[in-house]
Amino acid sequence: QVQVVESGGGLVQAGGSLRLSCTASDLTFDRYVMAWFRQAPGKEREGVSCISRNGGTTYYADSVKGRFTISRDNAKNTLYLQMDSLKPEDTAMYYCAAGRTMWLRPTNWYDGDEYNYWGQGTQVTVSS
Repeated sequence: QVQVVESGGGLVQAGGSLRLSCTASDLTFDRYVMAWFRQAPGKEREGVSCISRNGGTTYYADSVKGRFTISRDNAKNTLYLQMDSLKPEDTAMYYCAAGRTMWLRPTNWYDGDEYNYWGQGTQVTVSS
C-alpha cells in the first residue's frame, strides 16, 4: 500500500526558514512527478512547487519564487521543500503529492487532479 508522509512543519517567525520532507513507500519513486501543495483556512488548495522525475525540471508558484527550493533524493525516496524568508501568508497545511502518469508541463503541474497519491499534510505557521 502506497504511503506518502510529510514532516518538518512547525511554527516559525516571519523571515525564518523551515525544511519540509516527504517520504514515499511502496512505489517506484523515480517514476513519479512530485509536488508540494498548500491550503490555508478558507482558501482553495494551490500548487506551490513541482519537480520532474529526474529532478531536472522544477516549477514554482509566483508567490514563492526566489524563497522556496524543491529537491528530491531518488535513492532515499524523499522529496524536500526548503522554505526561506517565510511570510505570514505562507501559513497553511502543506501536502506532498505524487503523479505517476502525468506528462509534466508548465500548464498542468499545479492541477491536483494530475496526481495519484497524497500525504496527510504538515502544518506550517508563520507568525508576524
